[in-house]
Amino acid sequence: MSSEGNAAYKAYEVKKPLLKNEDWWAVWLGLFIFFLGLGPIFGNDWLGWAVKFSDWVDLSKAFGPVSKAYKGMSGLTSGFLTYVFMLAITAIGAWIMGANVKRYVAGFSIIYWLTFACLLLGHNAYISATPDKQAKLGISWSLGLGEMGYVFAMILGLIIGNFFLGFAKFLEEAAKPEWFIKTGIVILGAAIGIKTVGALGLASTVIFRGLCAVVEAYLIYWPVVYFIARKYFRFTPEWAAPLASGISICGVSAAIATGAAIRSRPIVPVILAAVIIVFVAVELLFLPWLAAATLVHEPMVAGAWMGLAVKSDGGAIASGAITDSLIRAKALKDLGIKYEEGWMLMATTTTKLFIDIFIGVWAFILALIWCVYGIGNQGCDVGETRKVAASEIWERFPKFVIGFVLTFIVMLVFGLNNPDMLKQAEAGVNEANAFRTMFFALTFFSIGLITNVRKLWAAGMGRIVAVYAVCLFGFILWVGLFISWLFYHGVKPPIIG
Repeated sequence: MSSEGNAAYKAYEVKKPLLKNEDWWAVWLGLFIFFLGLGPIFGNDWLGWAVKFSDWVDLSKAFGPVSKAYKGMSGLTSGFLTYVFMLAITAIGAWIMGANVKRYVAGFSIIYWLTFACLLLGHNAYISATPDKQAKLGISWSLGLGEMGYVFAMILGLIIGNFFLGFAKFLEEAAKPEWFIKTGIVILGAAIGIKTVGALGLASTVIFRGLCAVVEAYLIYWPVVYFIARKYFRFTPEWAAPLASGISICGVSAAIATGAAIRSRPIVPVILAAVIIVFVAVELLFLPWLAAATLVHEPMVAGAWMGLAVKSDGGAIASGAITDSLIRAKALKDLGIKYEEGWMLMATTTTKLFIDIFIGVWAFILALIWCVYGIGNQGCDVGETRKVAASEIWERFPKFVIGFVLTFIVMLVFGLNNPDMLKQAEAGVNEANAFRTMFFALTFFSIGLITNVRKLWAAGMGRIVAVYAVCLFGFILWVGLFISWLFYHGVKPPIIG
């Protein structure tokens, strides 16, 4: 059983006060970092001390402050200040939300420095450096894999979560993958807003096509998965509906929202959440490399595919980040093309966010259908109807989307109206983005940590795993690839140089 799934279920099942809501804390923390990142616009440098990793051969040059204004600061000082800052703001949120603060502080400290070490290893030049950087770094060869720190973090988390159970239990209080990734996505909105200013035509294309892709997730995936779960695996509606939402829409969040909407037993979405997290981990290990191997000529197709295929916010965005890095490295090495960073990730994020936006609406629709028709006798008697408040849509709505849209719009409007200050805005966004990198990396580690494969089998979930595997590998991946190709075929990121 997943602690993330259990916590997330409670968030949907019980209407939490504003200050106890993890989604809102992701918005507030993301906006706080975003506004501090606006410092260069006002002639200040409030976040320039944040740590940034670079490809390295000499360990002393592996990491340091993101801003040149702090070039006299050592890398260790920068890393420590970043740790203190992130610990402080997240511990405040964890404390107010009711976490055990002492355990959170201890767990976060260990997770942060283990993740830090993974990012450091992932930036070793022989692993990460693209061909254009080899001469500058003084090396004759490299694997050219790009950013591997995220993957190392997840693998380390998986090892701890599955082989060092006592240690994993101790760290569990601070393993908050959904909170970390949502906070990072709020910050990411600003970076995408700045990129949109530089290539408005391409950005509008990505946004429009991301919206179109929603049709696939809700009107193709969902009914097919529900039909397979009911007819061939004999699941009851109570299990089939959350399973269909989890597999076809957005993993944990969708499964929990659906479970709450149809009033299934609490154990249903919790168990499904655990299975979903395992499959997300599996997809993270192979899907970005499959995309890089087959879609180097269609990079935006690859980015959108991650958003449609990987069924969690954290997993999808993380897969998009790896895919962006791998394909840029491969395109430079094999094709001599240097794509601008972040556009494939933008396709992933946009596709995933549009799908997320409709989770609340979908849960509301299912709640109406389940009660009007008394399906599965969940929440009302057969034939009985009940009034479903429109406010339920708001309760199901993923609040972090508000933060993402807000930071995106602020930077877009600012950049379009103040082109002479675009450099300062970009500098500030890059400083805030250093924290986005850390939040993403913490997400990877946390996903691995809470993915306990042995517990799933001990709970007798083979049938759930079977239907997930059949649907995911039988058609969801490939229909998602086709739809991504249909919408993004021929669309390319800006080329540098």
